[in-house]
Amino acid sequence: SFSSAAVQAGTKSWKAFFFGSSDAANFITIDKPPAALWIMDLAARLFGVNAWSILVPQALEGVAAVGMLYAGVRRWFGAGAGLLAGAVLALTPVAALMFRFNNPDALLVLALTAAAYAMVRALEAGSTRWLVAAGTLVGFGFVTKMLQALLVVPAFALVYLFAGPPKLGRRIAQLLLAAVALAVSSLWWVVAVMAVPASQRPFIGGSQNNSLWNLIFGYNGFGRLTGSESGSVGGGGGNVGRWGPTGWLRMFNSAFGGQISWLLPAALIFLVAGVALTWRAKRDDRGRSGLMLWGGWLLVTAVVFSLGQGIIHPYYTVALAPAIGALVGIGAAMWWARRHTWAGRGVLSVVVVATAWWSYVLLKRSPAWHPWLRDAVAVVAVAAVALIVVSFFRRSHLLAVGAATTMLFVGFAGTAAYAFNTASTAHAGSIPSAGPAVAGGFGPG
Repeated sequence: SFSSAAVQAGTKSWKAFFFGSSDAANFITIDKPPAALWIMDLAARLFGVNAWSILVPQALEGVAAVGMLYAGVRRWFGAGAGLLAGAVLALTPVAALMFRFNNPDALLVLALTAAAYAMVRALEAGSTRWLVAAGTLVGFGFVTKMLQALLVVPAFALVYLFAGPPKLGRRIAQLLLAAVALAVSSLWWVVAVMAVPASQRPFIGGSQNNSLWNLIFGYNGFGRLTGSESGSVGGGGGNVGRWGPTGWLRMFNSAFGGQISWLLPAALIFLVAGVALTWRAKRDDRGRSGLMLWGGWLLVTAVVFSLGQGIIHPYYTVALAPAIGALVGIGAAMWWARRHTWAGRGVLSVVVVATAWWSYVLLKRSPAWHPWLRDAVAVVAVAAVALIVVSFFRRSHLLAVGAATTMLFVGFAGTAAYAFNTASTAHAGSIPSAGPAVAGGFGPG
């Protein structure tokens, strides 16, 4: 109802449309920038204010994000890797949730995934145009959800600085141009709003002094890390506060685990193994560059979400889904091509075992919900490892198909089941959650 009220206001007043006001009289704005609202506002102006006009744009943004992820991974690692990456994103429970919910996260995921695609193009030929496009798209993400969009910037900048084709001086100059594009595309709306006298615009919702700068760096910024923003009760020190416990394993706990972490162990294993494999490769090696790009996105964002002591809702983790999907797709392609080596069999077997074990743990948190599924995952995992080992000694198309099929079942059974449960269940309120109820939950969700 919070965002839908703002959509309704935007259909009645262009002033409310621009500022992201909660009401057509423009008394106060919502606590986020309005880019996500703009798309819903336009749909509602065309088709009326209803669930269809508000939620279909979210679904289309999700479809577009899957397409962009496929295109970005396929470009360097092949169609199989791209399809696998897109499938991981589409079947992540929190993605199935947020791609049919009217929060700004769907548009944020699309903007950042498109920016990563632009980075892939920039890294191919040292293209300034594509690098500037990446900065602009991240800036659009800023106008969608403020500082959260900038969490990908360290990975993007470092991978180009290290692996970009041009000489170092030109790489630095190109990155400076991208930084300018990022600043302009991020701040144009902020500057435009703050240039309007306070008496002629709505109050900035979520701020303490009617200032977007306070909202950016306070409630929607560093306050999320420190827990000092107004209205937040942090969970620092491992203690359970209103927003749950913080710590390095937060993405695996009862509130966050079922939302995002099904294939997180696989992504991390593939990242470490891939970096080890490409450690001595040439500076602009595409395999290592892809791992740095998507792995940096995953690690920085996951660490911020894990250690943030302020308001961090489980559904924020949808921002991790494209990076997890890309790493799984890249890693699977990289090591499947080496499945006839001891290293390839070892990495694939470890991934299967880790994924099966973690899926079993997550499914067991909902003990009454399809209990047979966790046993099926465990049994098929044993078969998958056996087929991986046997296929080394006896190269056969049938064995390869069997190994691939069982591996896909182990990887997708749990997350797909949660995603379908999410898509078939109506969700309301301000803190939605994917999947069935789990034991040990906490907080107001």
